Amino acid sequence: MRFTQPLHTGTLIKRYKRFLADIELDTGETITAHCANPGSMLGVAIEGEKVWFSEHHGKGRKLPYSWELIDLDGALVPINTTNPNKIVAEALDRGAIPELSGYQEIKPEVKYGEKSRVDFLLSGGRRGKTCYVEVKNVHLSRELGLAEFPDSVTARGAKHLADLATVAAEGARAVMLFVIQRSDCNKFRLANDLDPKYAEAFSAAVAGGVETLCYDCEVTIQEVVLRRAVEIEHP
Repeated sequence: MRFTQPLHTGTLIKRYKRFLADIELDTGETITAHCANPGSMLGVAIEGEKVWFSEHHGKGRKLPYSWELIDLDGALVPINTTNPNKIVAEALDRGAIPELSGYQEIKPEVKYGEKSRVDFLLSGGRRGKTCYVEVKNVHLSRELGLAEFPDSVTARGAKHLADLATVAAEGARAVMLFVIQRSDCNKFRLANDLDPKYAEAFSAAVAGGVETLCYDCEVTIQEVVLRRAVEIEHP
């Protein structure tokens, strides 16, 4: 996933009202940028750190700036939670996820379960079974080399696990794919202390046949690309 515009640098002053971030430029000017992340942003909204933002002037935009990356101890971390679906779509198109290769048709955002939409529905080809793939963004890292999910309570995430378990019980493949939007982590586990109910739902889903995958990303100021499989520490 390439950034559509060149990125500019600044220093994060604060993130507030969920979707806003104030950034100080090298000139001393302060701008307000859109923050495409409705979550807690635990550990990735660090005031005083270097950030990158893009500039857009399309019609209908309330703010011309979008916060894209933050530098955390030398690791570039994208903050946009819509990125992973774009990253995975590109990876699926080029067959870069071996566990999900071999399908002829890839459909995004397909309705399933109880008022849910699966991120990708894979069908046809040599795999046989239809495959439901749910994608989750990961950016939390509280321990060197370790990525964690979620960064706050996510009832919606637990519901997605239950929906995947249902389709698995019906005979389809069901896959939870965690995408770590950073390249400084070599293992992944659930943040049980932040959301014990999600951890319970995860264990139940795995026991019910839901497959789990985790990949990290190569991140530069030009693009974010799915890179390699990361070990999942199961509870």
